[in-house]
Amino acid sequence: MTIDRILRQKEVMHLTGLSRSTIYRRIQSGEFPSQIKLTARLVGWRQSDLQRWLDKREDA
Repeated sequence: MTIDRILRQKEVMHLTGLSRSTIYRRIQSGEFPSQIKLTARLVGWRQSDLQRWLDKREDA
């Protein structure tokens, strides 16, 4: 069983090179993986979702 790591916003920004506003704009347009709500004020992204997104970008 593989545990899927949850990445916080700063890690996602560093990994993708995208700004916060660009990430949320792309989520709205369906071009970026949606975040998951962890608590009332905390969100994160599944590392596997981001890796698939990055892999697609490399293929394009």
